[in-house]
Amino acid sequence: MYKIAVIGDKDSIYGFATLGLETFPVQSPEEGARILNELAHTEYAIIYITESLQEQIRETVERYREEHLPAIIPIPGVSNNTGRGIADVKRMVEKAVGSDIIFGA
Repeated sequence: MYKIAVIGDKDSIYGFATLGLETFPVQSPEEGARILNELAHTEYAIIYITESLQEQIRETVERYREEHLPAIIPIPGVSNNTGRGIADVKRMVEKAVGSDIIFGA
């Protein structure tokens, strides 16, 4: 059975544990890249990553973009957000349903 992980700074991801997701708090980009590489080669099908960490380890994230699994999805954190997470969610919803039902634009 596949699992879901969340990677990022502790303050941004600690709440996801209450939803039953496995959280991996990191303190540096190097640690984030290492953990992402480890998770990508195990049973994790979805890996949520804070926007700020994704920007810091973009090269590592891009290695997995064309792979079937895992799906690496940026999420907003408590700080240093780029807007990419919400833009990706908007794009995925538009692709799935054919229009923007979230923002109405």
